[in-house]
Formats: sequence, structure tokens, C-alpha cells
Amino acid sequence: MQYTFAERVTHMDSSAIRELLKVAEQPQIISFAGGLPAAELFPLEEIKESYYQVLSAKDPSVLQYGATEGYLPLRQEIAAQMGMKGIMTEAENILLTNGSQQGLDLLAKLFINPGDVVLLQNPSYLGAIQSFQSYQANFMTIPTNKAGIDENALEVLIKHNQPKIIYLTPTYQNPTGITFTTEERKAVLRIARNYRVPIIEDDPYSELCYDGQAASPIRSFSTDDEVIYLGTFSKTLAPGLRLGWIVGGKNLIAKLVIAKQGSDLHTGTLLQRATHYYLTHFSPTEHIEKIRHAYQCRRDLMLSELKKAFSNKALWTEPTGGMFIWLTLPEEYNTLKLLPKALATNVAYVPGTNFYVNEKSHNSMRLNFSNPSPAQIQQGIKLLAKIL
Repeated sequence: MQYTFAERVTHMDSSAIRELLKVAEQPQIISFAGGLPAAELFPLEEIKESYYQVLSAKDPSVLQYGATEGYLPLRQEIAAQMGMKGIMTEAENILLTNGSQQGLDLLAKLFINPGDVVLLQNPSYLGAIQSFQSYQANFMTIPTNKAGIDENALEVLIKHNQPKIIYLTPTYQNPTGITFTTEERKAVLRIARNYRVPIIEDDPYSELCYDGQAASPIRSFSTDDEVIYLGTFSKTLAPGLRLGWIVGGKNLIAKLVIAKQGSDLHTGTLLQRATHYYLTHFSPTEHIEKIRHAYQCRRDLMLSELKKAFSNKALWTEPTGGMFIWLTLPEEYNTLKLLPKALATNVAYVPGTNFYVNEKSHNSMRLNFSNPSPAQIQQGIKLLAKIL
């Protein structure tokens, strides 16, 4: 049958990363492509026990419909965790979502009319770009210079273009791994507040800090709910659970609840109860320390291998946390055109061009270090060097 789709569907493109992962999942491929945690570090036994205990309580409500806002004790636990980050909030200010990706979609649905301007980093998270594109947003990018964010240029840009929202991943950003300084966070907040533009702060990686402590979230400096905070358990527990949350003002949460009701009614009841059991009966902090140590070792190894293979031939970021390194090759290289050759050599990456909304970068790539094993990192970087 020939379907007649809504006009907005023309703005929906398939994710290059998802298409790539179909190939990269082949067992012989060393994949630096996906933004995946290390599966061997998932707390399987603790999650298994959490589900067992919740179901063994013989409370049938764990399999019943639930409140759209989410399981209250879990929201209270998340509120307490937010307090440890300097975000003083209450359960009433939190909505549980099916991963932070659903949070992005709900916020886009609430804020964006066709043609509205969204201001974001360039490059930026592909999942956010896709969400905003599906609601027909126009994009402008945050101006930077060698010192970081160009505050004067940012203020002029906001003043003349009146963006509807600002989307940021200020801590260990996907795809570059870069982090805003405290001064940059405060500057963006000050300018956004002056022009009454809300900030969506996407914070999936801040627990994965390897060198010192992660900087305080932008919302921790906010006093008037102008910063909407997105969190997730995907990087610290397991992404297959699909559980995240939004922290916002009560009037915003009320609107988000209505939007979520029309989308999926609520996030899975059993999942929420089991996650709450895990958080209150096991030691999430010990687990996070375990994955921090493993990922730090893998980051250090990848940086070491890049130095040996690409010294004086490329530039790369040196992230202090997160999951990604951003590699920039000389201008004559095109990483999109080189990808088939890389896959034929059994190594995968994501071309940098996929993360840009306006001007493109043909000679960059994103490398994930959290998922491949140390042996795969060593071999994979050697294979990359060979094809380049």
C-alpha cells in the first residue's frame, strides 16, 4: 500500500549509527562505533535478585498500571541522588521516562513548532538532533573560539535569533568527550536567563569521571527552573532497562505528564520497582567505581595507542570522563568514504559528519572506548592506522 505520511516525516532520517551497528554487530568486527557500555560489567546478579525479590513479595500491583509520573519511592530516591549533585529538588519535580531519549522527544513535543530555532553544540548528540528534526526545528550552533565558548557571540546569536530552547551536554559530551568549565556553565546560564530561553541539560555521563570530580550540573546553579535536567540509568546500570528521568518545574512536569500519557501511559511498573530495590538494597556506588576503573583503563589504553599510531598525523580529544574520543584527521581524508574500507578490514567507527547540523566535518570520527576489550582496542587502532 502507498501511504500518505505527515509532512514532518520528510524530516525524519534513519540513524546512521543504528544502520552501522547492524554491520558492526558481526562478531569479527572490532567496533568503536556504538555508544555502548561494557556488557560484561552489568550487575546481572543484583538485577536478577532485585526482580526476584519484587516478584516474590506477591504484590500484584507490580504488574499493574501505574502513575504516569512514576513510582513515588523511586522518584524520591532519585531526588536524593540529585541533591548529592547540588540539584535540590523533590519527587514532584521528577518524571520517569523510558530512557532520556523519551525525555528529549517529550520536551521537543512540548516546545518546538515548525521553524523554531534550537541552539546546540556542533557537533552534537545525534539522538537529540533526530528528535528535534522530527518536529521540524531549525538549528543554530553555539559559537566557540580557542578559549571555549565565545560569550559575546553567543549573546548576539540569542538576541537576534530568539531560540526556543538551548540543548547542551556539558559534561563528557557525546560525541567529542569535551566538558564545559564551571565558568562556561555559569555564562551560558546567565545569558539564557537574560533572554528567557530554557536550557535542556542532558547529563548521561557525569558519573563516569576518571580525572577528579565532574563539574557541577548547570541546573545546580539555577534558581528559577530555567534549566531542565535529563538523567538516565543507561550508563551506570544497563541501557536495556530503558529508564531515565526529567527534573523540571512543577508546571513543566504537569505538561510532560499529559504528553507522556498520550505516548505510553507510564514507564514499566515492574522495572521501576526492581530498580528502586536495586538502589536501596545494593551498592550502586561500588558498581559505578568498578566501571569507572575499567573505562579509565580503556580510555588510557586508547589514548596510548592513538599516540603510537597517529602521532603528528592527527588530533584527538583527551576526555576526563564519558565514553568517547573525537579523532580529527588531516583535511585530505574523508571518514565517511573510508568507512566501507574500515568495515572490510573489520574495524568500525562513526564518521563525524553525522553529528553536525550545519557545517559538516568530513575528516573526523567518533571512537568509543567503553565497549571494546583492551585487546580489541589495541588491535582496532592498529587496523585504523593501516587503512589510513
